[in-house]
Amino acid sequence: MNIGLLHGPNLNLLGTRQPSLYGRATLAEIDEEARRLGRDLGVDVESFQSNREGDLIDWIHDRGPTVSGFVVNAAAYTHTSIALLDALVGVGRPFVEVHLTNLHTRSRFRRRSLLAEHALGVIMGFGAGSYELGLRALVAHVRGTEAGAVESKKGRG
Repeated sequence: MNIGLLHGPNLNLLGTRQPSLYGRATLAEIDEEARRLGRDLGVDVESFQSNREGDLIDWIHDRGPTVSGFVVNAAAYTHTSIALLDALVGVGRPFVEVHLTNLHTRSRFRRRSLLAEHALGVIMGFGAGSYELGLRALVAHVRGTEAGAVESKKGRG
């Protein structure tokens, strides 16, 4: 099983950007921890970060056919990008939305997610741990879906 881990704009600054808000973990550390957890769970995790919306969309289009789902921290695009939402929905893969901070305790404009309505779930406010929780939830969902498909096929035989 392959999982795509998508990071939106400014997340490349993690570790130095407002550490009192976003924590001290760097993006490289978050990615490495996700890959380690992926190995423990028996899945491959491939990550991508960009500050450009079109690059994120292209990566979703490119990886959509090869992944079982996505863990997505769209950062500021969470609140603004219908195009990113359309790409995620368009490739037909489940996704979990994650955020380092609790968006509901932040500025009013950050409290609305355009992605949430189509996400399996939203995990926020646990710092870098939000990624771990999101990855675990997505893998459990995909495995449950795959097990259900196997059981359904057995029942028809």
